[in-house]
Amino acid sequence: MSIDIKVVETKKDLKSFVKFPFKVFKDNPYWVPQLIVEDMEIFDRRKNPAFDSADAKLFLAYKNGKPVGRIAGILSFAANEKYNTKNLRFGWFDTIEDYEVAESLFKAVEGWGKELGMETMTGPHGFTDLDPEGMLIEGFNQLTTIAVYYNHPYYPEFTTRYGFEKEIDYLEFKAVTPLEGMPEKLLRIGEKIKQRSSIKLLKFKSKKDVKAVIESVFALIEETYEEIYGSVPISEKQMKYYVTKYFPMLDKDLLQVAVNAEGETVGFMLALPSLSRGFQKAKGRLLPFGWFHILKAVKCKNNTVDAYLAGIKPKYRGLGIDLLMILETGKEIIKRKIEIVESNPELENNLKIQAQWKYFNPVNHKKRRIYRKKIKT
Repeated sequence: MSIDIKVVETKKDLKSFVKFPFKVFKDNPYWVPQLIVEDMEIFDRRKNPAFDSADAKLFLAYKNGKPVGRIAGILSFAANEKYNTKNLRFGWFDTIEDYEVAESLFKAVEGWGKELGMETMTGPHGFTDLDPEGMLIEGFNQLTTIAVYYNHPYYPEFTTRYGFEKEIDYLEFKAVTPLEGMPEKLLRIGEKIKQRSSIKLLKFKSKKDVKAVIESVFALIEETYEEIYGSVPISEKQMKYYVTKYFPMLDKDLLQVAVNAEGETVGFMLALPSLSRGFQKAKGRLLPFGWFHILKAVKCKNNTVDAYLAGIKPKYRGLGIDLLMILETGKEIIKRKIEIVESNPELENNLKIQAQWKYFNPVNHKKRRIYRKKIKT
């Protein structure tokens, strides 16, 4: 039976594209569905500022009139200019367990890349680092976080079979919270850092206080992640878009913001109660009760915290600011009697960020990969 590839052009097509994973991962206990309305917005050129510096082409694969796979090709002008490359990204790749479907999708994206004069393909990526990226290659029996996508074990098999090779890996860690208290050694070091440093951590009485500094935090994300693999410059317009999108989910007591004597934001660390179970119960929808399940995951007892992002201005690194933020986050986690802390993807060569976990007996329980392939001429 032949496979038909269709370019997504209408809102109906886009809805089929966004909802396709619900077919592939139905009843899978480790998959966490994204919110349909948010995924629709990601590909809305009127709403997502990423399209100011990128283009995208979405493909759906059909067999016997039914969708059996999807993929997005992303042409990031910002990334290609930054790295002086002719590269086409792919993302949002999902398929039934049928190699011919995967092959047809990859060929569709590669064909578009060839039309554009691109030389390589890499992925899975999003438009920026704040979109999900990386294909799961280890840890298929672990619950995913809301910041990344889950995939079946046959995905990497199909990807390498098509000719993709490893570009770089991301590691994810899980650690057990020391509910008896933070290690004494860390507390002593933390006190010494406080005594000799003019850096202080802000205390937020309300979300209104957070709002006053949140744009400086997102600006620092742009600055501190600039040298990290695959990072894409984010415009001020995009920054405001992300602030609006993610601000409602922030937990003021799990956000650490470090400032210098002049009040300049020089470091941040962001964690959240795990929203994975809440998103699973929401089933991709905020209405009628999806919002309740997500809010419950944020506000009510939760045995897991997800560590999302952290960054320190280059000239303030090595001064112990990261340890101060870890200690404050740890105290709040212990206060809430939260048992597990889970990282999100960390680059395999980012040894400094991985070293921050060493005091908490971390287990590397998941691994993700970015793949690379030359486009055939």
